[in-house]
Parts: sequence; C-alpha cells; structure tokens
Amino acid sequence: MLFEVPLIYMVYLDEFGHIGPFVSKTHPKYKESPVFGLAGYLIPLDQVRHFGTWFYQRKCNLLDWEINRAARHPAEWEKKGAALYTVENVTKYRQLRVTTNRILNKIEAVGGKTFFVGIKKTHPPELADANALYHSVLKEAIKRLNQFCELDCPPNSRFLLALDEHEQRDKLLTTASVQMYGGASPMRRLIEPPFQLESHRYQTMQTADWIAGLVGRLGAVWVDPAQYPDNQVFRDYFETRLNMVSVRSGIRT
Repeated sequence: MLFEVPLIYMVYLDEFGHIGPFVSKTHPKYKESPVFGLAGYLIPLDQVRHFGTWFYQRKCNLLDWEINRAARHPAEWEKKGAALYTVENVTKYRQLRVTTNRILNKIEAVGGKTFFVGIKKTHPPELADANALYHSVLKEAIKRLNQFCELDCPPNSRFLLALDEHEQRDKLLTTASVQMYGGASPMRRLIEPPFQLESHRYQTMQTADWIAGLVGRLGAVWVDPAQYPDNQVFRDYFETRLNMVSVRSGIRT
C-alpha cells in the first residue's frame, strides 16, 4: 500500500499596502494605499536552500547595476518590492517582467505556492487601529495556512512561518501562540510561533518582499480601480499567473 508523505512547508510573509488609514489617493495625509495585508509564498522545507540560491542569482542578474553602485556584498543588499514594482519599472523593463514570472514559475516548480491575505481599509482615520489591523490579518493568514496543510495536503503536513521584523514582535508572537494552543480550534499545523527575520540577510525573505510589493499594487487596483487606473499594467502582466500559483488567497473588500 502506498502512503502519502507529510510535507513540512516554510512560509515567508511580508507586509503589502500600508498599515495606516486611507482616505483617497489625493488626500494630503492619508493617501498611501487602500489595502493592507501579508503576502509571500510557501515551499517545502527541503527546497529552501536551493530556492534561496536561485533567487540570489536572479537578483544579481536583474539588479547588477544597482548592486555595484551600492558597494555592498549582494548577499546583504536588498531592493524593496514596493520600490521595484512601480508602474514605470514594470512598463519600461521587460527583464523585470520576465524575472517576476520566472520567480512564480520557480516557486511552483519546487512544490510551492504563493499566498496573500489582506483587507480593504474602510475605517475613517479617527477609528483606525494599526496594531489591531496587523493582528487581525496575521490571525487570518495563520488560519488559512493551517487549513491548507490540513485540507489540501497529505495527512499530517505542517508549516513554519517567517515574518519580516516588526516593532510589535512580542504582541505578534503572543497572538500566534494563542492561536496555536488556545480556543476551540487551535492551529495544530503551525509547528512554532513565527520567526522574525532581518530581510536584508535572507534571500528567501527578500523574495516574499518582492511578492508583497507586487500584491500591493494589484490589491490597490482590485479594490479601487477608479483611483488606480495606472496599476492595470500589473493585472495585464502578472494577475493570471499569480492567481494560478496562489493558494487560499484573497483581499477582503
């Protein structure tokens, strides 16, 4: 008799959009993004080193000019996804479009998936609570990842979760720990509370940051196309492929 082998996934997530209030794209203060969430990817644990090396090579090829000007070793140099995925860059540089789709293809090729969860921000500035928003999104992300391992994978599959560093580290770990062990439906597939990593030292976390940068642009045009017509370019080039390789993902409106 053949048995399905349980999988252990490593999940890397970073923030997309903006944590603060949003009124409109033209508001003098609250204009950053209409969405907030966490995005990244999950891959089998035994593929982490291979994938990190592969991404490092792609990063060095794509951004060679910037890396050389930075005068730092590329292993500790990073390009933030929000700065990389601009309308101008995606429109102008074919190699960025090619590399992005290669990253999505590679994640799938090593047995992984992309993942994102977020929300359209609707609270007025006086009622907005950035910490509550982050904790709510984190809890939803853990719930969906737990469901993926429990319902979509071989029996007893589990996951580890890595997040970019955050000033609310202690509170976030408490939130995750309570989800793991407390309540009527503990998140049994999460092996440990999330790790927090310095993104400039981890190629795998930089990949999540790039995906988050892309999802942030897509999220804005998804929830508010009238204010973000220029972001249609992200839909044209990346939406179909991202959705094909994503699992249990979405932005609540």
